[in-house]
Amino acid sequence: MSERTEEYAAARHRERERSAWIGWIWFGAVMLVLLGLFTVIFGLVALFQENYYVVGPEGLLVFDLTGWGWIHLILGALATAAGFALFSGAAWARVTAVVLAALNAISQFAFLPAYPVWSLIAIALDVLVMWAIVVHGRELGD
Repeated sequence: MSERTEEYAAARHRERERSAWIGWIWFGAVMLVLLGLFTVIFGLVALFQENYYVVGPEGLLVFDLTGWGWIHLILGALATAAGFALFSGAAWARVTAVVLAALNAISQFAFLPAYPVWSLIAIALDVLVMWAIVVHGRELGD
């Protein structure tokens, strides 16, 4: 085989590898947008429907429902924006998305007493989003 043919074959192999994994980044971006929108909704519910979430006598970690409502509202809006920015493939968007997914997971952990099922689902999805971006993020930027 000539050197040019080997280079072409190697380039095709890299392209196939790249295209096979880029779906994870798109998945991460879409999931981050959805998680952000759901987090915004939960923040709005905490702000406007005080009796929706039931908190036991031990209460919530650090803040009351209104405080967590604002935190969820702001984090959700930022995560949604970061999810859309992730489609650009920019390195800053990947870093921002991972940081916001981590912050969202932490905020969901603190919100466990109020809404445990959703909080556990959100934490699992945040971890999956972080994994997809960290492990396969470079393919989107190439």
